[in-house]
Formats: sequence, C-alpha cells, structure tokens
Amino acid sequence: MSQRDIKRLTLFLLFAPFALWILLLIVLPHIGMGFLALREKIGPRQYEFGFGNFVEFAMEPIYWNTLLRTGSMSLLVTALALIVGFPIAYYIAKIANYRTRGAMFLLCLIPLWVSDLIRAFGWILLLRETGVISSSLQAIGLIDAPVELLYNDVTVVIGLVYTVMLFMIVPLVSTLDGMDNSMIEAGYNLGGSGLTVLRRIIIPYAMPGIVSGCIIVFMLTAGSYLTPILLGGKNSSWFTEMIYEQFITRYNWEAGATFGFLLLAFTSLVVWLGLKLSRQTLAGTVARS
Repeated sequence: MSQRDIKRLTLFLLFAPFALWILLLIVLPHIGMGFLALREKIGPRQYEFGFGNFVEFAMEPIYWNTLLRTGSMSLLVTALALIVGFPIAYYIAKIANYRTRGAMFLLCLIPLWVSDLIRAFGWILLLRETGVISSSLQAIGLIDAPVELLYNDVTVVIGLVYTVMLFMIVPLVSTLDGMDNSMIEAGYNLGGSGLTVLRRIIIPYAMPGIVSGCIIVFMLTAGSYLTPILLGGKNSSWFTEMIYEQFITRYNWEAGATFGFLLLAFTSLVVWLGLKLSRQTLAGTVARS
C-alpha cells in the first residue's frame, strides 16, 4: 500500500464516525420526517402523498401566528444575549488576566452543569408566588401581598437569555482574542473616542463572532421547549409546544412533522437574511469564530 493510500485510509477512518453520526442522527431522521410531512391521511390507515398538511397550516392563523411570535421572541433573546454578552466577552478577551479569565469562563459554564429542567425549576423557586423574591419583598415591606412573577413573556425571555448566554460569549471571545491590541491603540492615537473605536474597529473585527453567536443562540432559542413551557405556562405559547402537542397529545405525526419542517425552514430563512444583512458568509463566519 502506497503512502498516499495510507493517508486516504487514515482520513477516512478519522471522518467515518462523524459521517456515520450525521447520517444516522440527522440525515435519515429528516428524510423520515419529510416522508411523514408529505403523507395525508384520507381514511383509517389510508394515506396519500400531497401538500395538504402544509395547506392546513397556512389556513390556520393560530399556527403561523405562533411561529412568527416564536421567531420574534427568539430574535429578542438573541439581541439581549448579544448586548449582555459582548461586554463580558470583551473583558475576558482583552482586559482580564489569565486567572480572572478562567474564573469568568467557569461562572459562565456553571449553568450548563445542570439540565434545562433543573435550571427552569430553579427560576420557578425564585419567581413563584411563594418564592424567594416574593417572600423577600414582603419581608422588607416593599409589597403587602405575594406577587406572581411567573407565566409571562418577560420571565421566559430572562430564562432563555440565562440559558444561552455561554453560546454567545464563547464565539465572541474566540474572535476578539485574535484581534491585535495595536489596532485599538491606533484608533485612540488617531483621535477616535471610545465609541468611535468600538464602532469602527472592534465591532467590524468581531462581526464573524457576533454573527456566529447570534446564529447559535437564535437556533437554540427557537427550538427550546422546557424553558418556555415551565416559565411561561399557558400565557406564553411557543411553536415547539405545538409540535409536541401534535406528536404526543394528538398522535398526529404527519402534522407534527410538517410543523417541524416549517420551523426548520423559518429559522433557516432568518439566518440567511441575517447573513445577507451583515454581509457575512456562513463558511467565513465559522472559520473566523
């Protein structure tokens, strides 16, 4: 066997587990979901292929209203995560020393040590009518009666931002860490203010990390299930709840698969528009961040 053949075999063996994972856990399930989405039930155990499930979705305002609401809420969470995460990422990458950087990364990582379910119940213990915050406000005399802080959009947004913050910070730190400090110093030496340096130097350089973090956070938020359900209750309808209802409650797998594909198509469209508006490419963004 030649040296070239050995290199090809080594490359194949290295990528085989990843390719198998993609095939078994992503490609084949999506093919199955597409098969279900195009299958219309016309009678007991009688099906035909068509776009009836998609037409039914388009004809029901509550379905696409919930999809648009989920998208807008996910964009809000993404924007808030960027606003909160960018200063933290800049401090970690450009200001903090080695020991402080490790400590701050650890603080960001701690929420991921527990599952989404445990994190959501932690927020419930804090925000419910008899929770820590309500009891503390009563104890210091700011309120006279218990106040319910759960089951509203604000609580859902706070819980989601808390959950996805690390996925915004890491790409930003990775990008900002590669920026030469002399670029910032040159901006100040040329008479630029802090705001000008931020707008003309730091943000353009960090744009691949910003876009990468926003894509990850938006996709995770739009596909979240436990946090919106537990913190928002019936007052905060989320599209993933409708998908769960179709699959588990109504046993309508055809409609559930249709909703799942529409969520994927909608989020992909938003990501594509974001890349176009930011003048970034997906390959370039991933490579830089």
